[in-house]
Amino acid sequence: MLVLTRRLKEAIQIGDDIEITVLAISGDQVKLGINAPKHVEIHRKEIYLAIQNENNEAILASEASLHELNKQLKNLKGGK
Repeated sequence: MLVLTRRLKEAIQIGDDIEITVLAISGDQVKLGINAPKHVEIHRKEIYLAIQNENNEAILASEASLHELNKQLKNLKGGK
């Protein structure tokens, strides 16, 4: 992990397209501004993890649904 110290209004550049600027510091909170291309998704970590969890649950549900559908189709074919 790279650790950097920045003061108010100072920035960090990531690659050519992403800039993170310290906008405000109040107590134990730091307000950051992020300039990035529109195609770059930016989320708070807890939101990102929730999205990943939902996606994983959807994949598992889809696999279970496909398995059940396959089983039902086999039953229909066997019944004819």
